[in-house]
Amino acid sequence: MVKGPGLYSDIGKKARDLLYKDYQSDHKFTLTTFTSTGVAITSTGTKRGELFLADVSAKLVNKNIMTDVKVDTNSNVELQYLHEYAGISTSIGLTANPIVNFSGVIGNSGLALGTDLSFDTASGNFTKCNAGLSYANSDLIASLNVNDKGDTLYASYYHTVSPLTNTAVGAELSHSFSSNENTLTFGTQHTLDPLTTVKSRVNNLGIASALLQHEWRPKSLVTISGEVDTRAIEKSAKLGLALALKP
Repeated sequence: MVKGPGLYSDIGKKARDLLYKDYQSDHKFTLTTFTSTGVAITSTGTKRGELFLADVSAKLVNKNIMTDVKVDTNSNVELQYLHEYAGISTSIGLTANPIVNFSGVIGNSGLALGTDLSFDTASGNFTKCNAGLSYANSDLIASLNVNDKGDTLYASYYHTVSPLTNTAVGAELSHSFSSNENTLTFGTQHTLDPLTTVKSRVNNLGIASALLQHEWRPKSLVTISGEVDTRAIEKSAKLGLALALKP
């Protein structure tokens, strides 16, 4: 893939992945296979209490264009195009009155500016209107996002402490203008060995989480995560287990 600003979803992605990726209180299973033509097919199943959710997606990358077809309740078809100075992503649900999504980013690998829009063809209204800005250098990434049609502001920070051990710290501050509420989350990650990673996070509401992820075979991961409310220790902790398999 060419170097450039990436996609809109890449704005703040490093901080979001550090703070939220792989943390869960559910049971999740993911299986990815590859066809002879280079199509990656991923099947995912998640158990949430008594509810079981599943979806299947197929992804094909051809030069700078990526086609992503996901079969779930929305049956989305997604196209992505990456350029040296721009990144565009569009998707549409295969329904009678689909929701059309569009996001675009301009800039380069250091500075990027973009927007993310969703249009409901049934109501004729924009259901999502977001904007984002990202700045990155060799070891620091800062981003600013305005979501929910201007009601919510997110500011995130990601800093690489040690590339050799994949040690990093991150933080995110969210502010809701309608409720005047703030949420501040801190997190860190560290690689114990080439196959094992630990992560932890805590927010100003007293919710603390940690996870242990181990690559038990190449590209296949098992993740154990837990969460506890430090302001209500008497409550039961939440535990999650995820298994991802790739050939």
